[in-house]
Amino acid sequence: MTKFKVIFQPSGRRGDIPGGTTVLEAARELGVEIESVCGGERNCGKCRVRLEKGLHLPPFIEEEKNFINDEERAEGYRLACAAQIRGDVLIFVPEESRVQQQAVRKSLMEKPIELKPALSLYYTELSPPTLQDPLGDFDRLKKALAERYNLCSLDIDYQALLRLPDVFRKGNWKVTVAVWMGEEIIDVKPDKVEDTYGLAIDIGTTTVAAYLCNLRNGKIIGTESVMNPQVIYGEDVMSRITYVMTHPEDGLEKMHQSIVDGLNRLIQKITERCNLSSEDILELTAVGNTAMHHLLLKINPEYLGVSPFPPAIHRSMDIKARDLGLKVHPSAYLHILPIEAGFVGADNVGVLIAEEPYQQDEMVLIIDIGTNGELVMGNRKKLISASCATGPAFEGAHIKFGMRAAPGAIERIKIDPQTFEVKFKVIGEEAWNEEIKNPGAMGICGSGIIDGMAELYRAGIIDKSGRFKRDLQSPRLKITDGKPEFVIAWKEETAIGKEITITQQDVRNVQLGKGALYTGAKLMMRRLGIEKLDKVILAGAFGTYIDPEAAMVLGMFPDCDLRNVYAVGNAAGDGARISLLNRDKRLEADEIARKVEYIELTVEADFQKEFIEAMQIPHMNDPFPHLKGIVKDEILNQ
Repeated sequence: MTKFKVIFQPSGRRGDIPGGTTVLEAARELGVEIESVCGGERNCGKCRVRLEKGLHLPPFIEEEKNFINDEERAEGYRLACAAQIRGDVLIFVPEESRVQQQAVRKSLMEKPIELKPALSLYYTELSPPTLQDPLGDFDRLKKALAERYNLCSLDIDYQALLRLPDVFRKGNWKVTVAVWMGEEIIDVKPDKVEDTYGLAIDIGTTTVAAYLCNLRNGKIIGTESVMNPQVIYGEDVMSRITYVMTHPEDGLEKMHQSIVDGLNRLIQKITERCNLSSEDILELTAVGNTAMHHLLLKINPEYLGVSPFPPAIHRSMDIKARDLGLKVHPSAYLHILPIEAGFVGADNVGVLIAEEPYQQDEMVLIIDIGTNGELVMGNRKKLISASCATGPAFEGAHIKFGMRAAPGAIERIKIDPQTFEVKFKVIGEEAWNEEIKNPGAMGICGSGIIDGMAELYRAGIIDKSGRFKRDLQSPRLKITDGKPEFVIAWKEETAIGKEITITQQDVRNVQLGKGALYTGAKLMMRRLGIEKLDKVILAGAFGTYIDPEAAMVLGMFPDCDLRNVYAVGNAAGDGARISLLNRDKRLEADEIARKVEYIELTVEADFQKEFIEAMQIPHMNDPFPHLKGIVKDEILNQ
């Protein structure tokens, strides 16, 4: 196969790439990170690159015309997912197309937890063997533990057995034994040891967060977060499932190895920062959505994407971490929480055991907003869950200037309803744009998109249907190619050399996402026979940073007293930590995961009707009494 020299700027990465490879695939192979929300399906437009030298790319194709205008085409712009290498080329990756380092903000609420870890330490002093008492080392240890701690029928992990003879003699027959679940010895250390460590992991589609805990006292001694390295194969779970399906030879292996390598880097980083070794981690727990769960375990996720979306396994699992290639203690176990359904995974179960709606009398709605919105509703009497395809708009995809929550992303927006002037704040800056000479905005992240949409509505710039009012007297409202858009940041306030706007199509895409969430919540309320919610909990990193008031103005969930709408941080990560520190919670997780009734929203008889009504802001018909005084009556009642 003929290969060609491909060079990427400004990184300078270069290599010989087989002809016919797409620019996006070449970038992945050479370690050049290019945004690809759709995973190469040619429908997000985020992977635009510019051809600098060489004309060795195939002719412009129809899909590219949706994202590249004639002027940009003349300048050499192409979609990396569409253009194939046909000869030696020099390719420039513009700022807005480079994967920006996520501003990872997966904080925990750190709820108090009753300590009952799966791992326990036992100190014992042994009598050394003699000619009169030549009992084997392991049998000698078993006998001592049975006599002193009433630990019977103990087994020992093979890797721990290999260390046993040397450790006994090094410790002069005084040792500390780590026993997992009261049944298996997984480590033996010389002398007396008091502290042992575990790691709770939340494997999100975009972000992976880890929490290093002291299992003796339950304290978090270190936290670390990284972007999920699988993002180069697509931002959402369907893109990654599609990648596995379209690359049957090595797609699953690449996805699996990608997350394992990412976890190993995270483990090394967090332990070094806490002056520990990765081998000091003797226990791990993990949560993640069903697709992340399958890809970590190297289970084919293909059938998750096809009705009736069955997972390979529902119950929780205990797996030797070494079997997955995780570089921790060689005998450590990884406990993975159970799955509810094909699109409601272990992360949602983590949220459940963290928030315990099954222990409450109040009617609560828990929302984990992302590309796939997961909803749980109910109380101690009954719990139901659902999943709705909100689309990636809330995470910046399918938004003209949308981007991930990285430095330079606009995260807060305020619009003066009289002058229509805009105040905004970018990640990485404490002050608002009016206080900074050049705020260097690069795009708008999810929290900014929600703020912006709500502010456009409150200021009367868009109406209830989401249409821009074209007769608005403001230089910020522009008509481009016959379509309206509103300027959030002027050219001189950005780092990309152009104005950052919210377009009519952006509004429509957000309406689709918020309409799906609202429809899901309303159909669940109907299933439970209730007319109002007592409490709305926003879970996850995204939920933590969106403004609850703006979210309700937009109509992302039904009306509720805003005093009872709040964020709980990374509740899924909290659930992983709870199950790490209390093994009884693992049993509770298995039990509640089977008790929650999953409903498939799209098969509800009037789903389409409810969805169309929920597209309006905040809703076509449903009342929002708690928005009185927040949105002008003439706007709310239009």
